Amino acid sequence: MILTVTLNTALDITYRVRSLRPHSSHRVTEVIERPGGKGLNVARVLAALGHEVTVTGFTGGATGRTVQERLTAVPGLVDALVPVTGPTRRTIAVVDERSGDTTQLNEPGPTVTPAEWSAFQEAYEDLVPSVSAVALCGSLPPGVPVGAYAGLIRTAKAAGVPVLLDTSGEALRRGVAARPDILKPNAAELAELTGSHEPLRATHDARRRGARAVVASLGAQGLLAATPEGHWRAAPPTVSGNPTGAGDSVAAGLLSGLVERLPWPDRLTRAVALSVATVLTPAAGEFDRSTYETLLNRVTITGESSAA
Repeated sequence: MILTVTLNTALDITYRVRSLRPHSSHRVTEVIERPGGKGLNVARVLAALGHEVTVTGFTGGATGRTVQERLTAVPGLVDALVPVTGPTRRTIAVVDERSGDTTQLNEPGPTVTPAEWSAFQEAYEDLVPSVSAVALCGSLPPGVPVGAYAGLIRTAKAAGVPVLLDTSGEALRRGVAARPDILKPNAAELAELTGSHEPLRATHDARRRGARAVVASLGAQGLLAATPEGHWRAAPPTVSGNPTGAGDSVAAGLLSGLVERLPWPDRLTRAVALSVATVLTPAAGEFDRSTYETLLNRVTITGESSAA
């Protein structure tokens, strides 16, 4: 069982329009609603890969009830979300069918009270001993301490459970100091953390700050990994589509590879193939299985192990 933590869950709403034009009225050609927030996207990809997954975090209001109702339709997924008074946020993605570009609007999320945060911590401490890995993903809602992820990492590591961290800003800076097993920033988050815009130097710097392994998402250039076992680049084929959720599929690929004890090159190949397969679908947290399996043979891996 893998545990994913989404402190700022969401109802993801995707609108498709023929052409997005400022200051204009638009006719929406398609609407897609899905459970969202990075950890829920990771969980749905893991479940599609055949892993049993428990999801926790916060949920509230009518939007939160809709999210939970949608989660019941996901085979292999267990809902352990903790209720809060405030309503779960919505995230709006507007896809321009002409250009393929996506415009994203993210609400801040509900304000979490100290009592609600304490209730979550108790639930998390009860869940961790029974899982094989933890993913801590996404932004922190208002009211949650900025060092929240650092504390959750320490709790998991005390139980001997490996942790993947995927967040940004101050939560990332404090989280990396708690020594997560895998840190998965994008290029901008990595540069903000380290002050370096040279990805290879920045990944090694992030490791020195505490992360055991760092896997940086570099968009169309793929992934760059610095690990105790070696360093590699994983390059995808060129595609176009909706990039929303691609990074979450990377996290799912890395986490599934971790619990399956795959070598790092195989983990990275899986992560890139899942990411590209997600780009080719209309919504985050989804991929076509046959497309994914085809893409596994089209990912290019370069680098070397530490023993080489």
